Amino acid sequence: ASRLVAEGLIEQPPLFQLCMGLTYGAPATTKAIQTMLDHLPPAAHWSGFAIGRMEMPFVAQAMLLGGNLRVGLEDNLYLGRGVLASNAQLVTRAKEIVERLGGRLASAEEVRDRVLRA
Repeated sequence: ASRLVAEGLIEQPPLFQLCMGLTYGAPATTKAIQTMLDHLPPAAHWSGFAIGRMEMPFVAQAMLLGGNLRVGLEDNLYLGRGVLASNAQLVTRAKEIVERLGGRLASAEEVRDRVLRA
């Protein structure tokens, strides 16, 4: 992807989705995501997330490392051990984590403005 950016085939600023914890992919660890971040092109936007039980720990990880985050049933079906979740419940949990760490979720309007300014 970095080469595609360097060749001008992807518009600036590029957006990278760093998906952690997939079979045959990068493990859901701090070291793995930091290594990936160290290789992103300058000014890249990024979102970090993990699948399964590591989804919520990576909400915190992405926020602490300065990235965007995402959650949803496509990555994890559970709110807790054996407790099925809804997308709304996953978003609420992610919001709680971000706020407890001193952050704030951007509104849809703020995100659109940020992307248009880039």
